Amino acid sequence: MEAATKPTGLLDAPAAPPPAPEQPSPRPVAAPPLERSLGGRPRDVRRKRPPALSLLLRWDTARRATRVLTLLALDFAGISLAIFTALALKAVVHDQFRFSDVLATTRHYVSFAYLVTVLMFARSRMYARRGERPGLVRVLASLSEVTLVVFIFAAVSGQQFASYYIFYGSFAFAVFYVSSLRWGCEWVSGELLHAAGYQRRAVIVGSGGHIEAVAKALCSGPHPAVSVVGFISLQPRPGNGLRSLGSLDDLGSTLVEEQIDEVIIADPDFPQERAVALVDEAHDHGVRVRIAPSTMEILIHRADFVPGELLPLFELRAPVFEGIDYVVKRTFDIVIASLALITLSPLLALIALAVKLSSRGPVLYHSIRVGIGGEAFACLKFRTMFVGAEVLQAELEAHNEATGALFKIRDDPRLTRVGRRLRRYSLDELPQLINVLRGQMSLVGPRPLPQRDYDRLEDWHMKRYLVLPGMTGLWQVSGRAELSFDDLVRLDFLYLERWSVFLDLTILAKTLPAVIWGRGAF
Repeated sequence: MEAATKPTGLLDAPAAPPPAPEQPSPRPVAAPPLERSLGGRPRDVRRKRPPALSLLLRWDTARRATRVLTLLALDFAGISLAIFTALALKAVVHDQFRFSDVLATTRHYVSFAYLVTVLMFARSRMYARRGERPGLVRVLASLSEVTLVVFIFAAVSGQQFASYYIFYGSFAFAVFYVSSLRWGCEWVSGELLHAAGYQRRAVIVGSGGHIEAVAKALCSGPHPAVSVVGFISLQPRPGNGLRSLGSLDDLGSTLVEEQIDEVIIADPDFPQERAVALVDEAHDHGVRVRIAPSTMEILIHRADFVPGELLPLFELRAPVFEGIDYVVKRTFDIVIASLALITLSPLLALIALAVKLSSRGPVLYHSIRVGIGGEAFACLKFRTMFVGAEVLQAELEAHNEATGALFKIRDDPRLTRVGRRLRRYSLDELPQLINVLRGQMSLVGPRPLPQRDYDRLEDWHMKRYLVLPGMTGLWQVSGRAELSFDDLVRLDFLYLERWSVFLDLTILAKTLPAVIWGRGAF
């Protein structure tokens, strides 16, 4: 699972990696007394610091509490002001404004709205470390989700409204108030961190002039938040004003010895397999990984700037679901799987009857698949093959039509007549709703592979086993069996990096037409 990350926020900076038992003292915040900038001019980093600030920077627990409590208070103020302003504006327009009435109505709505806001913001990492908190785009998206959830709850609970102004009015004011308050928090905390003399320690990994260009961009400006400790180059290169920290094979020891806070990849042509190994090793040490995009990538994607940064950096987070993410995803799975089992029970009964009458054997087939952490489990499926089909596997290997570790045959002779229909429309997978309720699978995630396929995987494929396998995923809505196996694995990684409840909903919505048309399935 993911290595523990080091939170930052108001008055905070990334904490050092956990020290060994025989070295209990924390890493000093100050850089070495004298260091050389990129321009070659010596800079004395020993500066006067307010004693209270210097002390607080070493109080990791205090930093976390300060960050979370401050942001929670600001969000409560923003949501409360948004609802109050929306109600007050409506009352003024209708010439019915009374402060006590508006305040009472605000109190009636604010508790639930704030609770949903906190959950959605937590899922979006809005209470994460200072350098990781998203900007306005994510605030806007999260508040949209909050508005939708509150609206659905109000509709289901039978509440009546003369108009829907309370929803879109509060949303508009919430975007303004919450964004303004959070921007103010970023500015104040940035000034305090600068006064305390804090900089994140980073190592740049790449080749050629990319290293020097990224380092100069990060260290420009009056108050750079990043201190570039040195570089690791993929190719031998003469001095570039930075300290060489060895080769990529030395990355693990470098992260520990130099007490690095983040690794920045500064090479658009960085080898894929080496990048995967680099990210895994950094995450194992609790160090974040970020990518410095090329100019073309910035122009194409209109990158969202990390608050306080002069160079846009894209962070590669360890692909796991934990904390509030796990609670949200697991709750989503249980609710949707339960409703699906109840709704589809007549269809499940008809399929079970068809399987039973079409051929000899059990209705359900317990396919042994490899799940999270490489642990095997019995994946439930409606039986689609004749009894004893497993013994023919070795004879059919020469006819395999899939690439990589997968085994697929378009006209598999082992399939029954009913089974062929079930396979084409993926109806044989419906019993896996029970696996979801058991906690062995998720509705959306990397598809679980049989042991035969698992044994043929390469090392870089294994990251897909950090999370629960899914009934459907980006495989099923992006070409399915028409894609190469390596492309399918990359889709799994893309899903893990970009997961959200709305992404799960999108994949589930796209799965239905994909299976109806049977696109790429066999």
